[in-house]
Amino acid sequence: MPGNKYNSSPLTPRTRLERLLRERELRKNRSFLQNEGEPDFFASESFLNASESWGPIDEEEFAGTRSSTDNGERLEGRCKQRLLVVANRLPVSAVRRGEDSWQLEISVGGLVSALLGVREFEARWIGWAGVNVPDEIGQKALTKALAEKRCIPVFLDEETVHQYYNGYCNNMLWPLFHYLGLPQEDRLATTRSFQSQFDAYKRANQMFAKVVNNIYEEGDVVWCHDYHLMFLPQCLKEYNNNMKVGWFLHTPFPSSEIHRTLPSRTELLRSVLAADLVGFHTYDYARHFVSACTRILGLEGTPEGVEDQGRLTRVAAFPIGIDSDRFVRALELPQVQDHINELKERFAGRKVMLGVDRLDMIKGIPQKILAFEKFLEENPSWRDKVVLIQIAVPTRTDVPEYQKLTSQVHEIVGRINGRYGTLTTVPIHHLDRSLDFHALCALYAITDVALVTSLRDGMNLVSYEFVACQGSKKGVLILSEFAGAAQSLGAGAILVNPWNITEVASSIGYALNMPADEREKRHLHNFMHVTTHTSQEWAATFVSELNDTIVEAQIRTRQVPPSLPIKGAVDSYLQSNNRLLILGFNATLTAPVDFLGRRGGQIREMEPKLHPDLKEPLKRLCDDPMTTVVVLSGSDRNVLDDNFGEYNMWLAAENGMFLRLTTGEWMTTMPENLNMDWVDSVKHVFEYFTERTPRSHFEVRETSLVWNYKYADLEFGRLQARDILQHLWSGPISNASVDVVQGGRSVEVRAVGVTKGAAIDRILGEIVRHKGLKTPIDYVLCIGHFLQKDEDIYTFFEPELPFESPAGPRANAADHLRRSSISQIPQAKSGPKVRFRKQRSLSSIERKVSNYLTGGIWRPAMRDRMTLNEGSSVLDLRGENYFSCTVSRKRSNARYFLGSSGDVVTLLNELAECPQSN
Repeated sequence: MPGNKYNSSPLTPRTRLERLLRERELRKNRSFLQNEGEPDFFASESFLNASESWGPIDEEEFAGTRSSTDNGERLEGRCKQRLLVVANRLPVSAVRRGEDSWQLEISVGGLVSALLGVREFEARWIGWAGVNVPDEIGQKALTKALAEKRCIPVFLDEETVHQYYNGYCNNMLWPLFHYLGLPQEDRLATTRSFQSQFDAYKRANQMFAKVVNNIYEEGDVVWCHDYHLMFLPQCLKEYNNNMKVGWFLHTPFPSSEIHRTLPSRTELLRSVLAADLVGFHTYDYARHFVSACTRILGLEGTPEGVEDQGRLTRVAAFPIGIDSDRFVRALELPQVQDHINELKERFAGRKVMLGVDRLDMIKGIPQKILAFEKFLEENPSWRDKVVLIQIAVPTRTDVPEYQKLTSQVHEIVGRINGRYGTLTTVPIHHLDRSLDFHALCALYAITDVALVTSLRDGMNLVSYEFVACQGSKKGVLILSEFAGAAQSLGAGAILVNPWNITEVASSIGYALNMPADEREKRHLHNFMHVTTHTSQEWAATFVSELNDTIVEAQIRTRQVPPSLPIKGAVDSYLQSNNRLLILGFNATLTAPVDFLGRRGGQIREMEPKLHPDLKEPLKRLCDDPMTTVVVLSGSDRNVLDDNFGEYNMWLAAENGMFLRLTTGEWMTTMPENLNMDWVDSVKHVFEYFTERTPRSHFEVRETSLVWNYKYADLEFGRLQARDILQHLWSGPISNASVDVVQGGRSVEVRAVGVTKGAAIDRILGEIVRHKGLKTPIDYVLCIGHFLQKDEDIYTFFEPELPFESPAGPRANAADHLRRSSISQIPQAKSGPKVRFRKQRSLSSIERKVSNYLTGGIWRPAMRDRMTLNEGSSVLDLRGENYFSCTVSRKRSNARYFLGSSGDVVTLLNELAECPQSN
């Protein structure tokens, strides 16, 4: 039986959540079949040891492309989706052995192991190999060697690396994202060098984009990683807007107050927003990013992400994990068992505390050691019963700040060991080096308390590795609340503020004395999370969400008006005999508000000016005797007079309630006996909230009042708008005949029936009366950035019967319900189309006002009253000659879409260049 919403198959996912759940189950089934039928790749000892040479490893294993054949799962002829992983560094290090020979060494990291487990994609790696290769022979040889490992190099020269990587990435972005702020020691030098570093950053990102573009194939998924490549999504989308692009940040993303100090804040945010999916480790980082886009760019933040002119960039949290099986299996290896026995014997009778960190400012190593010192000072009985092993891996040893940190740590360790040590034992074992994988696993396994005191950390996977190796010991994890892992392991760990030395010292005592049953409960909770939220699951989830985000975007796109076919609009204009152009003003004929930046934008918007590039084409259109131009705006009369007084056109102010030909006087189209008693009370409310909301303002018009908070803090403005609405409905306008129109960042109170659509019938009637039209209007172009309440103007001109159009704009079936009469006229010679003379009955809004007013019908207060519906009786409009177009507002009843006032300039210039009739 054919499926419908009642009997459709439950296997067919209808919603986004259903699709993702189904994909998750399919992933689990594939993983089970592969584990049953495939050899264990990680059993290779050469792969477990990061310091050993890579050697001849199966390239399909490395790329994550191997499929199960033992279980009959191979589907012949089926191609896997390609995944292009773009990161600053390739997962291999290259060492030159000759003019045309290279040795490759693997770098086993979280991202490498994550993608090794993703079997449903064919992965390619793109990145810098970590070496400068200036000669063409060396570049070709390295490219060939890396191609065998499914890696594609990006060649960066030394100067670019210095400015881009050492300069902008490590000296600007990394400190800022970890709340260390911008460089302060030489502000003038920093200001001078910033622009050159940012230019190098953009140049390097463009080089990455060029390599991606060269190998990109239709249907590929491009996954960009980390703060080194924030400019890359925009570069890729400029090359191909249909490219599937995801971006993931492996560090924290700071609050908007921190991020706004970055000089290039706007460019970087907009570049990242070009991606389809933006991922972070935690919800906090995602929330900070959305807040930065809202506060800095003024965009709309939604629960799904960030929306800009109808386009949604999805923002979500994807906590990374580790390959827990690799650690669990390593504990069973003989060499690891030997290390474990050796360490147990070495520290027999003492509790072992462990810290494993890079020697970095954000890791909080001095704070950790000072807290341990305070614990020993307050607990003398523990001084010979506990030892702290601190592994501090050196990094950036040539940077003075890191050299100073190293000296500071050594000084503190020496002082504590000198104070509490003996001839045979010391309380702190400090190592300025890294350990190989086997030794590290053994150390994790014998540890009683792991101490992670990061001052700020994107995730910190040391805590995950410790949990994975604690199957028998069930040790305690003390974890900084400023590490991303705290949101995942917080329930089983002891969370601390690393800046609070007293709190950390107290937590050390609590952990060392914790009862066995509590230790086991905490460990089981964390172990379950670590073993289920693996790095492979993280990668598969992100790519799955990215694919589904594209599906959602396609669904939304089908609901968005298509772009205006400018050539078709111009051709129809040329072939018509009597044209009507209805143009909005704000955000349609004005220059962009942020032309001089947001600081000057508020004054510019409060005094809107005609776009300078429109003055000449608008004059030519107005002088064409076959073209009637109407500017229909919510602005008051003075604004329209100032901008359009010199043109031969019709001006309709305050949503059409006031009308004049520029050569005549203003007249009103308002109904008689319109009750405006509510204005004073609403004005007092708006005055009160303007005083309470910095950078908000309100405007008093003759038929409405508007409170605008576009330049106020957006979140605070929304709260204030909500309070305004609640207060208005419960008080001043509870019984008044008004409409409350809530815009994107405004609240407007206007008299009932004051809409552009309700006014256009009367405006047309006055135009007909004045011009004495003998030829019906056969072409209408209606363009504007109108509020939803005013979009009835678009449906006013919709033809009564459906028609065919190449662009397939949406038909308005509601017009069939409100037809009053249709009179057929002879067919056009150009084709079999039948044109219908359109007439309208009263709209629902007009009927509502008519019933409310004592007069029963609209009574325009003009010197010579027009007949109701007089305007619509002069339309002889075919479907292909009607172009309704919304500007920068994709959710609209209009047929077509234009992106900005710049597109309006282009269109009107095209129309103005058409030859005029005599």
